[in-house]
Amino acid sequence: MKKAAGKRTKLLRSRAVERRDAASAPKTGDKFVIRPAESHDIGAISALDARITSLSKKQHWQDLLARSKSLDFAQFFLVADAPASSKSLLGFIVGEIRAWEFGSAPSGWVYALSVEPGVREHGVGEALLAAIEAEFKRRKITKMRTMVAKDSPLPMLFFRAEGMMAGPYIQLEKDLT
Repeated sequence: MKKAAGKRTKLLRSRAVERRDAASAPKTGDKFVIRPAESHDIGAISALDARITSLSKKQHWQDLLARSKSLDFAQFFLVADAPASSKSLLGFIVGEIRAWEFGSAPSGWVYALSVEPGVREHGVGEALLAAIEAEFKRRKITKMRTMVAKDSPLPMLFFRAEGMMAGPYIQLEKDLT
């Protein structure tokens, strides 16, 4: 059983590398363009997030965008646009470089990633992840991390297919109510 699981993992990683290599091609073309988020994107970002999470957090996204524009903060906020469409926002990703938390060397953290449900499985998520990975690599970061809820199979499958796996830390929590 372990051998079969190992073969499946290798196959998923191999496919993820192929997709990532394809996604690392220029981020322009007929389908979409990856670019830094701008203030005029916040309404569409907030609306997409609200459709996915059922929570409206417009001020949160505005605050993250302001931080990403700060020269002294290593945060990245990218969007995928469909240039030929009036409803152009296809997805977004937010990440940042965090250092020495819990004894961890500097690493890139993917904080949020969301793609319009109607365009999933068309390379948008993979291209966004590849773009933020390139930002981390440009700053000499050699590790990328994220957190996924145990009861969220779609994000778990996506990140695993992109070559991410369990890391050396276990998240612990306590209710404070």
